[in-house]
Amino acid sequence: QVQLVESGGGLVQPGGSLRLSCAASASIFSRYAMGWYRQAPGKERELVARITSYSTTNYAESVKGRFTISRDNALKTVTLQMNSLKPEDTAVYYCNAAGVYWGQGTQVTVSS
Repeated sequence: QVQLVESGGGLVQPGGSLRLSCAASASIFSRYAMGWYRQAPGKERELVARITSYSTTNYAESVKGRFTISRDNALKTVTLQMNSLKPEDTAVYYCNAAGVYWGQGTQVTVSS
């Protein structure tokens, strides 16, 4: 069983930045592909960014150039740096490991 704990959400004005972190309990964290997903009210959960065990990354088109995903295998953490935030980025953001395990989610609200 893998436990994931997200942190770093909050309220930010449009154009601002937030940094989300996800701490994993897995001893074999380095082998897992990790991802950040989000779910806005009334919408389906969608992939935001993903990073493989080799640190290959991919992003949703809507966040390319604004968000950056990274990982630290020694600390067993994955981070999502979000810049130039827009109101449409408002959602609950979830950390995912290996496409199977989920964190509890952290709220990101972009509003003036």
